[in-house]
Amino acid sequence: MALNSTTIPFWRDVRVLRVLLQVLFLIGVLLLAGILYTNMVRGLENLGLTLNLDFLKNEAGFDISEGIEYEPSDTYLKAFSVGVVNTLKVSLIGIVCATILGLIVGIARLSRNWLIRTIAAAYVECFRNIPLLLQILFWYTAVILQLPRVRDSVSLFGGVFINQRGVYLPSPEPTSGLKVWGSFLLAGLILAIILYVLRARKLRQLELPGFRAKWALPAFLIVALLGWFLTPEKPFTLDLPVLTGFNFVGGLSFSPEFSALLIGLTVYTGAFIAEVVRSGIQAVVKGQREAARAVGLSEAQTLQLIVLPQAVPIIVPPLTSQYLNLAKNSSLAIAIGFPDVFSIGNTMMLQTGQSIPVFAMIMVSYLIMSLTTSAGMNWYNRWINRIGR
Repeated sequence: MALNSTTIPFWRDVRVLRVLLQVLFLIGVLLLAGILYTNMVRGLENLGLTLNLDFLKNEAGFDISEGIEYEPSDTYLKAFSVGVVNTLKVSLIGIVCATILGLIVGIARLSRNWLIRTIAAAYVECFRNIPLLLQILFWYTAVILQLPRVRDSVSLFGGVFINQRGVYLPSPEPTSGLKVWGSFLLAGLILAIILYVLRARKLRQLELPGFRAKWALPAFLIVALLGWFLTPEKPFTLDLPVLTGFNFVGGLSFSPEFSALLIGLTVYTGAFIAEVVRSGIQAVVKGQREAARAVGLSEAQTLQLIVLPQAVPIIVPPLTSQYLNLAKNSSLAIAIGFPDVFSIGNTMMLQTGQSIPVFAMIMVSYLIMSLTTSAGMNWYNRWINRIGR
């Protein structure tokens, strides 16, 4: 059988050439990386340094002011893990606080009240345009360190104390009644899920907008409250901070460094989130609001049932960027001595001389945190878009 004269030789086939060029480019990148790595290792050997992580098993020998349980006799790996936990702690709390603040301010910027709208705009323009490092230093030196001494602490609600050494809060301590109350919470959660599904199906059938958790949330709260009062022993007891000697003992405490860093990250990132929320709400077609008013919905109902559900898919992608920025900006903690992963890593580099491995560990830590945050937000974005359809 004769060959088809229109067959294109593989060296002239565009599809084959595309794949071949990509393979050649990948090989070139790998060769360049290999050359750079070889030169780096040779240079370190000339300086008498080795590129390995064996030093992580050695005794750290330095103190860390706060974090999970740690002693100077622990290894460098344990010290580094303290920094990772501290960074995660300030990042997660900062994300929650900045989101709440940004949501409130973003909605306030669209208020019909001139005073509320002006105050919100002033906050955004002020804190968004001042470098974060200056804000953190301001909160630390001009606010936190200027608070009263320990014996003259500012007392709030009889259990919250604020002074130069930080913030002291009551700490919930679990009791044996927690297991009993947990069963009530589980039952309430199951009931809430059932009610949520039923209401969502009803709204879908009637093709009406509505808050899907309208039945679920009150049901869960009612069951949780009933369980709290029916449990023989209270699930939690409050461990109140008590002034003993020169400082408070008990409860939950936040150091001045942590407090200043958290406030700085919150108010700075909150200003950007406020603009994200404002722009997302304004992106909703104006006719949606007019239609809501035409059917008799109030402003609050329009915002809750019509505007925000359509604005959230617009808000989430830029909101993810703000979360990532907050986590990375936490590295400025080194300016006020908070022992985050970068600060502790810097101490490890000075003591061991292993700059490259420690820098790589720091970068990988931030990379994992960022990729995890992005993956979670991307999943949430796909979920809300699927629900919206």
